[in-house]
Amino acid sequence: MLKFNVIEEYNSLAVEGGPLMISNDGGNRKIALFEGKPQDDDVVKGFIRLAFRVDAGQFIDFINTSGSWSVKTLTKDEIKDHNKSMSVYFANFSSNFLEVTTYDYNAAKNLS
Repeated sequence: MLKFNVIEEYNSLAVEGGPLMISNDGGNRKIALFEGKPQDDDVVKGFIRLAFRVDAGQFIDFINTSGSWSVKTLTKDEIKDHNKSMSVYFANFSSNFLEVTTYDYNAAKNLS
């Protein structure tokens, strides 16, 4: 049995679509669950979005080097401040929706 539990520390983020953060190892590894659009009778093909967690330095490096791997350079205006985490959302060259997030909030806030 997987025995996932809600991580109460991040429960305030689980509004208006998510994410609801769950873990089965006390929060060392987390799964973020987002409310999706109903699929009705459609067969789900592929994923909606894949997220990667990084530390504050990696987050800022990711933003600063985005012009070398992205269709366009990400700007600080595209950083979403969630008050406990910071994220950027983008699509790669194959139109896959991706997210990079840091929970090193204070350090990322000072660097951005």
